[in-house]
Amino acid sequence: MHDFKIYKDTIGDSVSNSIPIDADLGYLGIENYHTNSFIPIKSSKNHPLTKQEIVYNKRLARRRVVIEQANGKIKVFRCMSSQYRGHFCNRHSLRMKLVCGLINYDRLAG
Repeated sequence: MHDFKIYKDTIGDSVSNSIPIDADLGYLGIENYHTNSFIPIKSSKNHPLTKQEIVYNKRLARRRVVIEQANGKIKVFRCMSSQYRGHFCNRHSLRMKLVCGLINYDRLAG
């Protein structure tokens, strides 16, 4: 299932508009659900990007790279990269908290 569909089905309106969301182009149309969201500006052959738009895309990419690296570290533990086959959802959230704690500990210790 696509990430944006999961966002619409599960989170949707529960995220406060005071929290900014940095998303990629897969979340095109997120502005209809969350007003404080940022996605890169697309270019086309008929509409090349201006210098301001290029700077905006680079700043957004710098913020998002941290998120993508954290997602990659979480996927190493296969908590989020495959379907959860456990019986209880509370165990999944507990395991996610443990994995994120290990990643944060490793980041701080290393």
